[in-house]
Amino acid sequence: MNRRTINTVIIIGVLSIVSILLVQVFWIKRTIRAQKDAVILQERQDSLNLRQFEEQVRVALRNVVEEISTHQADSSDLYGAVKQKSTNYFLVDVNENLHPYYLEQLLKRSFYELNITENFQYGIYDCYNDSIVYGNLIKFTRDSLYAPISDSVAGITSPELAWKKDGHYFTVFFPNITAEPTEKLIAESSPWIYVAIIVIVLFIFFAFSVYTIMKQKRLSEVKTDFINNMTHELKTPISTISLSSESLLKNDFSNDPDRLQRYAGIIYKENKRLENQVERVLNMAKLDKNELSLKCEAVNIHEIIEEAADSFRFNQLEKGGKIELELNAANDLVEVDVVHITNILFNLIDNGVKYSKDKPEILIKTIDENKGIKIAVKDHGIGIDKENQKHIFEKFYRVPTGNLHDVKGFGLGLYYVKLVIEEHGGTIRVKSKPGEGSSFNIWLPLKK
Repeated sequence: MNRRTINTVIIIGVLSIVSILLVQVFWIKRTIRAQKDAVILQERQDSLNLRQFEEQVRVALRNVVEEISTHQADSSDLYGAVKQKSTNYFLVDVNENLHPYYLEQLLKRSFYELNITENFQYGIYDCYNDSIVYGNLIKFTRDSLYAPISDSVAGITSPELAWKKDGHYFTVFFPNITAEPTEKLIAESSPWIYVAIIVIVLFIFFAFSVYTIMKQKRLSEVKTDFINNMTHELKTPISTISLSSESLLKNDFSNDPDRLQRYAGIIYKENKRLENQVERVLNMAKLDKNELSLKCEAVNIHEIIEEAADSFRFNQLEKGGKIELELNAANDLVEVDVVHITNILFNLIDNGVKYSKDKPEILIKTIDENKGIKIAVKDHGIGIDKENQKHIFEKFYRVPTGNLHDVKGFGLGLYYVKLVIEEHGGTIRVKSKPGEGSSFNIWLPLKK
């Protein structure tokens, strides 16, 4: 997938998400507007119902006052006797010795006649003592109509109740009549919190998708580079072997054993080179599948370092260059797989040689650090910039060199190094500056 295709996918994805959000916002605004209209209509309806209820209660209470005044010798002035304190609270002035049972029966009958089916609580007050002298809570049910809220003696008003107290006014309270503010209804049903959640989920999904696409693109590029490098690495020894074997078949070298020996040596050397390249790729596959078992044994790491340095001095540095050792660690006894640790050192030294413009100069140091040993392999090569340092331990990754392909390799060496070091319970870090060289720092735990 090329860059243009990825940009197109990103643009289409952004436009799709924005379109979805715009549609959601549009419909949510319409829903909120419709909800507000419905609440306003409901409030109007509730207001009409409340006004109707209030008027019915006032009429019922006036009827009660009229009934009381009819049966009392000293009738009070009916005008202004009924006072409404709130939507659900009413006060009625009386100046008679009003029996609770008689008042309760009048209220039940009057409310029933005007179809008032709400629970109510009444109380008889004495203004001299500023206290309630009697009260009861009456519940309305379809079966028993109005009945006391409790069936205990205290909850039942009896006609035999002894009553000689003056009641100057009584009140009626409807506990179930309430009104809820519009703002609360809108706030409780607001859908914007769900829109925010959807936006966050879409953003996370889109960001993850873009990240995955970019990662796959980079992996595809790395694999393409690996295939090109592998093709070049394998094609060279195959061509050399083909030419040498063809020369042996077409010519008679029975009288020239030196030439025969030289061609045979070329074939053997290139075949070993080809074998090593294939073995390296197979080892990577085994490491990925966790099929590579380590055969660890207690060894002195200084000895392995000295052997690796001697080998490179003999085989790789005929044209100049040097490898210096500063083995300062007091304890170098570690438990490692000798073959793989040797391969690691060869890889790091080989990188230092390959990426040196002039004669390679490599320094290997060891020091004691955190109950382990630190091995630093430092070169004075071309170095690695910060952008590429975080990728050099990835499989198939090679530092870009433009159109120059003067350094051979598959991009597997440092990946192999990191995997093996971590299998041994160690760590590897790199410090590098372009033009100044690189230092690979390995930490391995000491043998317990």
